Amino acid sequence: MKIIPEQPTRLRLVPISKLAAAPKWQLETMRALREPLFLWITNGQGRITIGARTRGFHPHNAIFIPAGTLHGMQALTRVQGTAIYFGARHGLELPETALHLRLRDASQHAEVSQLVDYVQREVEGQRPKADQAAYHQLGLLAIWLDRHNAAHQGENAAEMTQLNANERLTARYAALLEREFGSSLNVTDYATALGVTPTHLTRACRASCGRTALDMIQTRRLYEARKLLMETDIPVQDIARNLGFSTPSYFSRAFSLQIGQPPSSYRKVHEAKPRLTH
Repeated sequence: MKIIPEQPTRLRLVPISKLAAAPKWQLETMRALREPLFLWITNGQGRITIGARTRGFHPHNAIFIPAGTLHGMQALTRVQGTAIYFGARHGLELPETALHLRLRDASQHAEVSQLVDYVQREVEGQRPKADQAAYHQLGLLAIWLDRHNAAHQGENAAEMTQLNANERLTARYAALLEREFGSSLNVTDYATALGVTPTHLTRACRASCGRTALDMIQTRRLYEARKLLMETDIPVQDIARNLGFSTPSYFSRAFSLQIGQPPSSYRKVHEAKPRLTH
């Protein structure tokens, strides 16, 4: 039985201010979605990590994150804009690599704002065939992304894909971790799979993103654990087993040490709160 629930498959638009107001753990923990994500930043600044590279973001930044791409975000000031979650069954031709476009021309700002606005009107208008119309508008956004990807190919390639040795190793580790975080693999297992020593892997992770390899494992598992405790009624022992913890008691100790309260208490505190987007 699949314990970890699938993420929503429908198109959703969420104010970035709402995402930025989420708990720090939910915003900053590195994780991957099963759907593409487009961020249009209109105000504020912060940092976003995509794969193994961290960059600052500012107003009029357009960021596209393909499905399955590990990412995390930190808001340094009040951030505003729109996040578009494409849904898992969008059927669109989208870039296969992440894009971070800093738009400097006012006409470009107006163009992308208009595209986002058109999608939002269809989603919120609830008119006949609204979903179909919204995805047609998303198709225009996909074309916009493709055109700007080509126009900024040199800049984007240099900043997003030309990683140093530590960043390349960390990116490989992050991708493997995202596939296997529900298993009982430890740092040694991951290092062996990547053909390096555990010490080398930990050093590379620390140099790339300021975190140890072990911290990345624990943080990713506990991120998923908190979501499952908040959003489902799956028993704690099943969550522990399906996230690779050897015993429920070990899971409870690790959770309590990191979060400050045991899993059962955490669930009771949050069970009346509305569910989060992702």
